[in-house]
Amino acid sequence: MVLLNGAPMIKGPRVLLRKPKDSDIMDYLDVDVSQELVKMYGGNTKNIAPKTLDKAKKFIQAIKENQLEWCIEYEGKMIGQARLTVSEMDNRARYAIGLFNPSVWGKGIGTEVTQLVLNYAFEELRLHRVDLRVLDYNKRAIKCYEKCGFIQEGVEREGALIEGKYETDIMMSILNREFYAMKETERQQL
Repeated sequence: MVLLNGAPMIKGPRVLLRKPKDSDIMDYLDVDVSQELVKMYGGNTKNIAPKTLDKAKKFIQAIKENQLEWCIEYEGKMIGQARLTVSEMDNRARYAIGLFNPSVWGKGIGTEVTQLVLNYAFEELRLHRVDLRVLDYNKRAIKCYEKCGFIQEGVEREGALIEGKYETDIMMSILNREFYAMKETERQQL
């Protein structure tokens, strides 16, 4: 595995994955907190606090400080973030993505970002495995992950207490050989 020093800029057909810039603070502040997003993150939808300039600055600063975390830019605005948390000892990473702007949901942006990050993880970092956790009621995210080649490998039944109800997490992963087999199948279909 070759761990690079920081997240490189990655350009896709519609999105740009990059480190934060000053205007991202306002892009983040310009979008109201979505109750659905809070629920998909496993947060409390009954007590949603409004965004503040201080919270926005901390959000962007946290992305800056994380070695392999990107701002997702779409049509010139930051709409979310993606992250790989690498375990060099095991040659693997945990993947996370969040699109805080509901106006881009359902447009395939999450799929494009996930494919770009997986390509980076396997082609550049030479990882063996990328995994994630997702709440089982987040059907849109699960569909995206499956489309990108992730396979459900486990269930943590009622492991998350959210708003007084126990919810289930799904564990999913993709191995390097599965990634390359999927790429080969895509090439053959062209």
